[in-house]
Amino acid sequence: MKSSIENIIIVKEETRLEKLTAKYNTIQQAAFHIEKQRSAFFAKSPKMKKEARSISAKVSGNAGLMEDLMEEKMNLKAVEEESKKEVEAYQQEHDIFQNSLDILKKELSNVVKTKVIDKNMLPRFLFSSNDLVLVIGRDGLVANTAKYVNQIPIIGVNPDTLRYDGVLLAYNTQNFMNAVDNVLRNHYSFKMVSMAEAKSNDGQRLLAFNDFFIGTGSHISARYTITYGDNSEFHSSSGVIVSTPAGSTGWLSSLINMANGIGNNFGKNKGIQIQQQKMEWEEEQLIFIVREPFASKHSNANLVAGKLYKNEFLQIESQMPENGVIFSDGIESDFITFNSGTIATIGIAPEKAKLVI
Repeated sequence: MKSSIENIIIVKEETRLEKLTAKYNTIQQAAFHIEKQRSAFFAKSPKMKKEARSISAKVSGNAGLMEDLMEEKMNLKAVEEESKKEVEAYQQEHDIFQNSLDILKKELSNVVKTKVIDKNMLPRFLFSSNDLVLVIGRDGLVANTAKYVNQIPIIGVNPDTLRYDGVLLAYNTQNFMNAVDNVLRNHYSFKMVSMAEAKSNDGQRLLAFNDFFIGTGSHISARYTITYGDNSEFHSSSGVIVSTPAGSTGWLSSLINMANGIGNNFGKNKGIQIQQQKMEWEEEQLIFIVREPFASKHSNANLVAGKLYKNEFLQIESQMPENGVIFSDGIESDFITFNSGTIATIGIAPEKAKLVI
């Protein structure tokens, strides 16, 4: 049975070189800015200050002046060379990505109508059930895209296999057409990846492919009331992480590593390790952990971790007058406001991401 795919949407994001060029107008100006910043930093370093004083003291013609001047010039030359190398690395990364993107567009132009969109267009772009989505870039771009496409097939393409791990990028520029052909023939394998959903009492809604962060947009303590099952507590903490199965090897994993490290150094039962919570992506299960809960006369630190299954929810009521946020997948610009009076309900999303494997 032939599929109904009519369009292929390629999702990409700006390279670091493109971001630099947008900020400084030209790559030459960007390079000049980097060199200037580096030079200013090294000029203020104790070693450079000491050398400058030494040179100043010898201006009267003392022996060694030329050597000091040459050393200063060599230091500045090294700064210039390092700046050039940094910009060259940006250029190389950009060229490899652009070449990979060109391969995709060329190969696909002979097959079906293709459109390229930038990551920033995702919230406004209207995807159709007749679309196929190709994501080319970092693993995180797949996660960000999945929240907007509503179970349309997604093919992750690794543009630079030496740079990106490609956990969510099952294909590269050499074999991606195999996946495209299989989808067009409606004969392909895929995973339906569970996602998390956050809904607020004022009508805001956000999905997460990897994880949610619930807290403040700064480094001050988040204050909220958390309810899990029949238990509720008031917290003052660094925020709450809610992880999906796909995100269990990311932020959640680092929190468990931290807990194990603390236990190994300060715990009574040294050597007892918390097991990493690795889950199959299709599992309908979420894990939440409270970061750095503070116990005081007004705040508690007992309700700090747990699991959510289908039709189970975590409820968090903000007690922060400002700067409260809920963002997903490490993208702070992808957020809903979470200030006093806002009650967020977090659970398993009805939508799933459809990743071609």
